[in-house]
Order: sequence, then C-alpha cells, then structure tokens
Amino acid sequence: MTQPSTGPAGADTFLAVCSHTHLFPGARCRIQGLSDPSAFAADPWPLELELRLSDDVVTEAELRTVEPVGPVLTVPAYTTDAGTPIDARRWLIREIIRRGGDVELTIGGHAST
Repeated sequence: MTQPSTGPAGADTFLAVCSHTHLFPGARCRIQGLSDPSAFAADPWPLELELRLSDDVVTEAELRTVEPVGPVLTVPAYTTDAGTPIDARRWLIREIIRRGGDVELTIGGHAST
C-alpha cells in the first residue's frame, strides 16, 4: 500500500495529543488527522509529529519505524509549563491501535541510542 507522507491539507506534521506533561512507560498519545488510521495502526510508517502535552506545551517528535526493535518515538528536550526540564529521549512504542478516528500510541521503555 502506498503510504501518505503528509498530513491533512499538505501539512508536514500530525498532532499527537498526550495525556500527561511528560512521557513514561504506559503513557498514551493520540495521533490525529491520519487519512487511514486502520492502515497506519496495522502497518505504521514514519511520521513527523507535534506532541501536545497535557499542560499545553507543544514539542516536535518523530515516529521512526525502521528501527530493528520496532517503532520508536524520538522526542527532543523540552520544558514543561511548570518549568521542569525534560531530557531528550527515544521511546519504544509498546502498542499502536486505532481509537475511533485517531491512532493511539502506548509508550514502552527507553530505546537505546
């Protein structure tokens, strides 16, 4: 299947809404705006993301799928709205499932660099 490389209306990134101010094993983020969430959940492809955390901080991220360990979410360092610095991390993705019109990522452990 040909997989789209851009988001809606030609956008280069997709919004991923996260349920916490930072990521940790078990945290979840919902990717919005994919044209075929079922296909993506079944066979994910690389995406550029904007993570919107629960404190409304937005940071860039990249979902990579060519890793030998499976999908990995790469997030640069950022600061929470409360001023807490969060180091750059690479996260294994434990699960990718469709939730309505979105795709939900469940964060696993840290990926080695």
